[in-house]
Amino acid sequence: MHYPIYRPRRLRQSETIRRMVREARLSADQFVMPFFVAHGRGVRREIGSMPGNHQLSVDELVREVKETASLGIPAVLLFGLPAEKDAVGSEAYARDGIVQQAVRAIKDSVSDLLVVTDVCLCEYTSHGHCGVVERGRVKNDPTLELLAKVAVSHAEAGADMVAPSDMMDGRVAAIREALDESGLEETPILAYAAKYASSFYGPFREAAESAPQFGDRRAYQMDPANSDEALREVALDLDEGADMVMVKPALAYLDILWRVKAEFGVPVAAYSVSGEFAMLKAAARLGWLDEERTMLEMLTAIRRAGADLIVTYFAREAARVLRQQER
Repeated sequence: MHYPIYRPRRLRQSETIRRMVREARLSADQFVMPFFVAHGRGVRREIGSMPGNHQLSVDELVREVKETASLGIPAVLLFGLPAEKDAVGSEAYARDGIVQQAVRAIKDSVSDLLVVTDVCLCEYTSHGHCGVVERGRVKNDPTLELLAKVAVSHAEAGADMVAPSDMMDGRVAAIREALDESGLEETPILAYAAKYASSFYGPFREAAESAPQFGDRRAYQMDPANSDEALREVALDLDEGADMVMVKPALAYLDILWRVKAEFGVPVAAYSVSGEFAMLKAAARLGWLDEERTMLEMLTAIRRAGADLIVTYFAREAARVLRQQER
């Protein structure tokens, strides 16, 4: 019987050789850990659909962030829960807003950690939408000025990077201009460039208390059926001054992630969203999946598809496992 000269299995014989020829490598350096920050002291409210994640007051957040940094995770992403909501999301751009307070506290405690802030209005508006609402419709252009104010207020508080997630047209240009005019030209923008109107956001909306009070967000977030449109969105954001772009969600949109990385060759982030996290946690609790192995497989797939950074609620768990594997 004739056997081929080349047998791929030869390079799969042991973990040592598999590790040596591995193409996509996971590292804690690639992770961004999201946090939800709330007013008060000693606040630590667990998010039911996201086991192990909490709404945290600033003092509790600082403790969590220190632990995160100790695991070699270089960055956090902050979402805020305001004391009060109104039609224009005023606390989002208030100097003493909850995210602004959190940024200052983190930079005072862990100065070398990269603090990224979500720039959007949905957590702060009484209607739960990502922009100004007039006659039942989310208005694009009136929203841009407010988003720019949010970004500037975050950067002035010490944020290292701002990340607009609203999907309004032209918001990157508006934010870049406002930052530059405020003497913050060194602040980079991570644009949620291809953000889809996904069903995987459900647990996040519980965590951030940001569910829309009427309708949905399909009029401004992307249609899950569209792929070419994602490339147009990314091109627009880069032309407007984005320094990095993001694809969200990650796991169901690996093809989009691959296309964006191949087409533009810029730093690309992927957001492994709350629904992805919750599904695995639920399946693991039922004994249907091996949580650790599945977690690493999911994150490796996102990395393999082209992500340079991965925003994930598994960041700390994955970092611990990777550290153990290195020993």
